[in-house]
Amino acid sequence: MGEFPALEPGRKKTLAAFQKTAGFRFRSLELLNLSFMHRSISNETSGSKQSGQTVPGGKINNERLEFLGDSILGAVCATALYQKYPEKSEGDLAKIKAVVVSEDILSVVARELQIDSMLLLGRGEELSGGRTKKAILADALEALIGALYLDSGYKAAFAFVSRYISPEIDRVADTGYHRDYKSLLQEFCQHYFRAYPVYRMVKRSGPEHERLFWMEVVVNNTVYGPGTGRNKKSAEQEAARLAYEALAKEYGGRE
Repeated sequence: MGEFPALEPGRKKTLAAFQKTAGFRFRSLELLNLSFMHRSISNETSGSKQSGQTVPGGKINNERLEFLGDSILGAVCATALYQKYPEKSEGDLAKIKAVVVSEDILSVVARELQIDSMLLLGRGEELSGGRTKKAILADALEALIGALYLDSGYKAAFAFVSRYISPEIDRVADTGYHRDYKSLLQEFCQHYFRAYPVYRMVKRSGPEHERLFWMEVVVNNTVYGPGTGRNKKSAEQEAARLAYEALAKEYGGRE
């Protein structure tokens, strides 16, 4: 992985606080710090200062840790699914796993951990809103998992991933292996607006056995939708999808 960048006292304090929130303790703060170093920082001038640390020359970033963490994450998810759902086929388990390890889900978990505030980015990436980009957040989470595996072993990595991913497995399984847009939208709103989305019924029509619902959702005083469905839950999911995709484009060019 090359020589670790030097850590300033302020950065060490920030990393220590992050560990407390995340619920683990690294032997090597330098390894933990490396998991947050996006490749864009490799283009910074050697010896410059950023986020309380000296930026090294060369190609030191979190991409190799991301590669390792991706495999660890996959193994933990596969184990959890195998144990939790003995009645499901290999195909069903694969569908759930594919959604759980997607950028959509991982970026939400990363924001929950406040990885966005820990990222070390090059100036250009910082100015272009890199801290809000799903791909960068998801990659940093995978890099963190890889770093924890190297620092503390598989048992520690398994416990960490299980703590944050198991709820997502349950959520995905409950929604029929599709993206749970209501959860994604709620996480998005809490992160950006410190508020919750509000769902409202626009109308419903048809006889009892063929009823159709129209639902809209209000986010930050803006109305999205309506979404339609055979029941309120599916109509809310559709409204949430419309809102989430629109907001994701507006805040960082995601989706």
